[in-house]
Amino acid sequence: MIDGQTLQGYPMATISTYASYLTVNRDLKSSLSTVANQSSVAKDTAYYKENIGKVTTVDEFLGDYKLYSYAMKAYGLEDMTYGKAFMRKVLESDLTDSSSFANSLTDKRYVQFAEAFNFAGDKKVAQNSAQSTSLTDAYSASFAAEEKSLKDDATYFASKIGTFTSVDDLLKNSRLQTYMLDAVGLDSEFVSKSYLKQVLTSDLDDENSVANQAKNKAWKTLAEAFNFNADGTLDTGVSAQTADQTEDLKLGYIFKKSTFNSDTLAEANNRYFEKNVAKVTTATELVSDSRMLAYVKTAFGLNSIMLPSSVASLMSSESFATNYGNTALLDKFNFQTDGTLANGDTPQTATQTSDVAKLYDTAFSADQSTASDAAVANYKTRISSFENIDDFFVSNKKDKDQKNNDVTEVWDVALRAFGIDPDEVSASELKRVLTSDVSDKKSYVNSLKDERFVELNKAFNFTADGQLKAPVLAQSEAMTDKLADDYKASQLRTLSGQAKKTATTKADTEIEYYTEQMKSIKTVADLLADSRLTDFMLVGSGIDPKSVETADLKKMFASDLSDPKSFVNTQENGAFAELVGSFNFDAKGELNPETVSGGQQRGALLETTNQYFRQTLEEQQGESNAGVRLAMYFERMAPTITSAYSFLSDDALFQFFKTSFSLPSTIANMDVTKQAEMVNKFVDLKQLQDPDYVSKLLKRFTALYDVQNNTASSPSLSILTSSSGTSISADTLLAVAQLSAR
Repeated sequence: MIDGQTLQGYPMATISTYASYLTVNRDLKSSLSTVANQSSVAKDTAYYKENIGKVTTVDEFLGDYKLYSYAMKAYGLEDMTYGKAFMRKVLESDLTDSSSFANSLTDKRYVQFAEAFNFAGDKKVAQNSAQSTSLTDAYSASFAAEEKSLKDDATYFASKIGTFTSVDDLLKNSRLQTYMLDAVGLDSEFVSKSYLKQVLTSDLDDENSVANQAKNKAWKTLAEAFNFNADGTLDTGVSAQTADQTEDLKLGYIFKKSTFNSDTLAEANNRYFEKNVAKVTTATELVSDSRMLAYVKTAFGLNSIMLPSSVASLMSSESFATNYGNTALLDKFNFQTDGTLANGDTPQTATQTSDVAKLYDTAFSADQSTASDAAVANYKTRISSFENIDDFFVSNKKDKDQKNNDVTEVWDVALRAFGIDPDEVSASELKRVLTSDVSDKKSYVNSLKDERFVELNKAFNFTADGQLKAPVLAQSEAMTDKLADDYKASQLRTLSGQAKKTATTKADTEIEYYTEQMKSIKTVADLLADSRLTDFMLVGSGIDPKSVETADLKKMFASDLSDPKSFVNTQENGAFAELVGSFNFDAKGELNPETVSGGQQRGALLETTNQYFRQTLEEQQGESNAGVRLAMYFERMAPTITSAYSFLSDDALFQFFKTSFSLPSTIANMDVTKQAEMVNKFVDLKQLQDPDYVSKLLKRFTALYDVQNNTASSPSLSILTSSSGTSISADTLLAVAQLSAR
């Protein structure tokens, strides 16, 4: 019978360090679970989980000793728990600044500790870069959509107008009715069909007809565009419109409905000028048409506020043109000095009209290419400087000189991006939209029952009182930065020279891509659909992308992180749960702002508790055998070791190294460079990612640890380590240790 002390009168052999290590590490998940269920550990962990989400400042965190000490132990900093002032500087460090306090410390555990918390939260902005780009992209796309819509409407009208035989038939088609009213600048919303019918059937030769009596001359223009009789019928062989009338209405529609300088508008303006310039008999008559006047000003680069009479003089008066310094118009028009035409002359020859059209196209194209770009650039510049909702309503025109006084306003860009006419909403209404809580079904924006305004609200980050807030991202900026750091470290580990430079460039490219995408990813489906993103996050988490299927990742993200039996929590590698927890998705795979609370994101919280269990396990093992604790520590840290200096800057790793290669303590007195050379001589740093190589080093360490500390007294090892003076090689001792561990 074995009583733990004797066996048939012989002393009981102490279990070897390697065997003890295997006992704990063979089923590490079970060992950690045992520790987690210990009364004191479970109690402290429950307190941490219940309260860390309530802490929002560094002061609150440092002021709660139970929380603070728990976290310090989790990251192996228990001995520094007393140094609150020091740890405050660590927690308040800007980890994106390589010269910040935490980053300047040799011991990287402090950076790891700081990475686990984010009391400042993500940056509060009116829009982040993804939101801004998405909005301005929609703004730019709206121009092509508008141009297509104009063409479609004109084509539809032309295809239908010839099919009607009476005004009543025409007015049954609301789309055509809206089109023809818009074409002459009338609002279809406030027009009754009965009045419209009276206009379309007016006798234009009768000065008392409805069309002629209307104060707005647009009604007469509309009546002139159709050929209906007084009773609403059409004469035999007569269509509702001639081809010329249909074209005129189209040119009017494009001009009235265009909100930007499109190719379609340029074509329409050219055609309008070509058709109408031939009809005028004086320069004054030409410039009295505001559309032709604007055309001429654009073609010849004249100031937009130049008086029509001055433009007429430039066309006809050589003295005026010479004094003004612009005689170009004289060569392109045939008016006499008094602005009239000589008998037989036309305002322009075909060649002159063509020449002016070329001038117009060149000038128009220049405006066309810069207007949208200027609006987008102005928008991005201004939106990045916003400090509250009021900035949204400050006009940029007060800061512009007269020449640039027409830069598109921020709100115009934003509203256009979502298909909202500025006339649809007042400034006060827009403010209520932008400050509404879209998650509240009873909020103002949701009460409008208009998805355009809901999407507008989501594009900005304003609180109910108009202040800035941080957008809810798929992954917080702090967690993204941490993952990026881990990714880069994994890609550069052990590299040097040109190889390191090349890897750095490649890693930086992937980091930039991942960081930007995290600002726009909205669902788990979006995330997992991009293999570039999934590979990045897996590598950054120390997981080989080839070792996990996308289907399994989907199941992990659908898991309940609070359920220990969920799919992700039953994985042998706890890094999966930590990775899933680092994202702000709910079980349905959608963004959930409730995952962001306090100064620690749930993924970091999970990492902290897992670290606490591991630290506790290692400590408890160290109480009976310090060698087991060192072995477990090395096994945990090996994948993160980047250079020989990783061993030299960590007392525990340095002890592991010295023991593994039977080196005297005095080597610590050597020049650091010499020490690093020694590490590189004995340890193949590039293989520390290989579990087999790490296992080999662990076996070597445990065997020699037992020899150096007399903790293993199995008969075979005792014989080999007797005081006979015989020198037994480390490899022989290693072989014996492996046999005794079986």
